Amino acid sequence: MSKFIILLGGKLVRTPRLDAQVAGARAIAADAGMDHAKTLGITPELWVGDFDSVTDDIAAEYAAVPQDRYPRDKDNTDGELAVAEALKRGATSLVLAGAFGGRADHAFLHVALAIRRAKEGLPVLLTSGNQEAYPLLPGARDFDFDDGTLFSILGFSHLSGVTVMGARWPLDCVEVPFGSSLTLSNEVRGDLRISLGVGRALLLAHPYPGETY
Repeated sequence: MSKFIILLGGKLVRTPRLDAQVAGARAIAADAGMDHAKTLGITPELWVGDFDSVTDDIAAEYAAVPQDRYPRDKDNTDGELAVAEALKRGATSLVLAGAFGGRADHAFLHVALAIRRAKEGLPVLLTSGNQEAYPLLPGARDFDFDDGTLFSILGFSHLSGVTVMGARWPLDCVEVPFGSSLTLSNEVRGDLRISLGVGRALLLAHPYPGETY
């Protein structure tokens, strides 16, 4: 098993939960995502991107990290390039750190990319430290959040057979039309288990809602 953490350019706060999630992982930085290497106390094995958002201080501090440079005019984001490189190096799961809080178009792309990779059988976690997201595909999945943790299920298609157990507002095999707010703003009550019959979605949870960036 080979877990890779991809350092992206969004916001990131270090938490004990995040430390446990990335323990033992190999790391690749995407452009300005290298800023988070110091936050997490790690040194990536590769630095990927067009380097248009990298400060002089970060460039100097991590000059020894091998670089894979691309032109600014390219067909992929720096994050997508970093994920592709992790897969080349044998990644069996991914943590996309700094996935939220930056550019909205990049954040959306990271979510779509995570769902795509999950459909291919690759476990993916997106995180900003105080927010976490997991692709949801047909089947059942258990989550280890504390009681009171806020969470939402965001549909990326029409959803059928949505069952939520271990929540303040449980659901039993319901239909959720695309664009519905039915599955927003729930709370964990016990052991959270989510089942999906048809469709694709994202679980967005807030394990550290009081933390600041």
